[in-house]
Amino acid sequence: MENRNLATWAAIAAGGFLLADQVRRRHSPTMLESLQDDHDEDVEMRRSSGTSALGLIALAAGGWYLAKVLRASPGDSRMSNVQESIELDVPVRAAYNQWTQFEDFPKFMATVQEVKQVDDTHLHWKALVAGKVKEWDAEITEQVPDKRIAWRSTGGAKNAGVVTFHKIGDNRTRVMLQMDYEPETFAEKAGDAVGGVKLTAKGNLMRFRQLLEQRGTETGGWRGEVPVH
Repeated sequence: MENRNLATWAAIAAGGFLLADQVRRRHSPTMLESLQDDHDEDVEMRRSSGTSALGLIALAAGGWYLAKVLRASPGDSRMSNVQESIELDVPVRAAYNQWTQFEDFPKFMATVQEVKQVDDTHLHWKALVAGKVKEWDAEITEQVPDKRIAWRSTGGAKNAGVVTFHKIGDNRTRVMLQMDYEPETFAEKAGDAVGGVKLTAKGNLMRFRQLLEQRGTETGGWRGEVPVH
């Protein structure tokens, strides 16, 4: 119980700090603009008090939300969802082909250490999640060339999702990622609460775009189809 309380308060402090910083960054330009004609000392005083008030509000909001998330016991199940998309200056075929090269995922997925392709529809993953190495098996549940790839975990860390490919021009493609996952530890729940998984997913897509656009072509491609099951 003591360790749980310490973890909770640590997460509250971190969450409050991050939220306060985001609020301050977003609102400071507006505050400064409205005060620019005032006396310098008055500007500084009002700016300081306004920032402090925003910080306290953000700390309270962040603390309340994180405490609510972390009150659940480690065994409680709570699936979270992340959705991200990105546009690439490559044909849809190239984007799809590159994504089928699963063992290349560590080249652009920051937390993924290794992906082993067992056969056409089964993969073994190893990744660093919230500072802890986790492994899981996954199954491709649907695959349509140039359209979509769906998966679900069959053992280990629970997750499932789909990545879809949309042609918006001869050399322009939108890649959309949707994923459900289950944060398990306190660190994972805290990271999820402050948007860590969303940021990681966005960064992965940006590195995927950079990898493919700089190379100019895919490293390979599997054109087989997996029917829904």
